[in-house]
Amino acid sequence: MPARSALPLQIWLPELASFAPARPLHRWLARADRLAEGAHGYMAGLASHFDDLDTPFAAAALTREFLAGDAGDATWLAADPAWVQPDLTGVRLLACGQLGLQMDEALSLAEPLHPLFAEAGMQLKVSTPDRWHLRLPADASLPEFAAPEQALGEDLSQHMPQGAEGRRWRVLLNEIQVVLHQHPHNVQRRAAGRAPVNSLWLWGGGALPQRLHSPLCGVAADDLLLNAMARHAGLALRPRTTQTVAAAEPGWLIDLQDLPAGEIESHWWPILESLLNRGPLQLHFASAERWQCRPWHRWRFWRGAGR
Repeated sequence: MPARSALPLQIWLPELASFAPARPLHRWLARADRLAEGAHGYMAGLASHFDDLDTPFAAAALTREFLAGDAGDATWLAADPAWVQPDLTGVRLLACGQLGLQMDEALSLAEPLHPLFAEAGMQLKVSTPDRWHLRLPADASLPEFAAPEQALGEDLSQHMPQGAEGRRWRVLLNEIQVVLHQHPHNVQRRAAGRAPVNSLWLWGGGALPQRLHSPLCGVAADDLLLNAMARHAGLALRPRTTQTVAAAEPGWLIDLQDLPAGEIESHWWPILESLLNRGPLQLHFASAERWQCRPWHRWRFWRGAGR
């Protein structure tokens, strides 16, 4: 493992293809040193910053511990409010979390689900309006659940838990959807032209790991799971603001991968360019491409001649 002080500043960005070719970012990339490809996607990208961590990992236990501090040694499963919608070819997951719920609305939607889970020996916890968790029996056996990034926009039949153990969860999901379909809050949401909360997305099962380890010093992020992982690894945490990003130091990770490329180009680029001019850093795109940038690379004019 490299020494923490030896790590350059890390910038995690959205997919490279989302950035317009004529933007200044591409001129920097033309002059930088291309590295071997890194992790592709959100979950693999998270895991890549922590030692000996493979996907899938216990995202639910990590986020529950971060939010409520009571994960203990129980087995947890994320049960995030979701919007699914049928079309001509199946039923698609259109949203997971980020449905604009208030806490009172979330608690009301969860209320009729408590008996359903209790019958199966589970406890439903509304940790935040967008983040719900299931506490499972100690002897719970879990099939493989797909992370939201794998299923968003796709036919749910391709991402349901499989096998004999998976059948139990498929039946449970159907019952959840029946209960939520006619919930008064969903009737109101549909009448107001808002997306209903008509399902839950189950994922990230497992028990809290003893400890995570990372070569990073800290993270500047707004992402709940990344912050939960960083805290469990004993890393420093800062919110993602213009001030904290501008002050980022070697060994830190700045997480921008969830932002639209246009927002990065309009709002964050002046800060990123000042960081590029200040010291070495690594750019890691969600689509796996990586570059090493150093301040003196801006003088490699011949590399950008064709752009």
